[in-house]
Amino acid sequence: APPREAAAAPREKSRAEQDFDRGVKSYEDGDYKSAARQLQSALSLGLPGFRDQAIAHKYLAFIACASGRQRPCRDEFRKAFEADGNFNLTPAEAGHPVWGPVFRSVNAEMAKVRPK
Repeated sequence: APPREAAAAPREKSRAEQDFDRGVKSYEDGDYKSAARQLQSALSLGLPGFRDQAIAHKYLAFIACASGRQRPCRDEFRKAFEADGNFNLTPAEAGHPVWGPVFRSVNAEMAKVRPK
């Protein structure tokens, strides 16, 4: 029998992707200060993948909203829509009392400028 080909080794993640993964984990662990730093680093390093960029901006928006910073919250949601035209929140996220109204407002604003 011919020798079986070894499975291709997974490619090593870039520093930006590693920071993104760490940032999401920090957010999920409730360490918002570290999450914000790591997600911002991932974006600054050129995080590939428009979906990951949108997710990074989503978490940055949540962190800004939760700390009462409305303008940065709106700006991050706007950047999430710019990164991924299909960006959306889950129903539970969209219904959140702190960032839900900001998200819905930005979503309506962005819908006006989105190509049909």
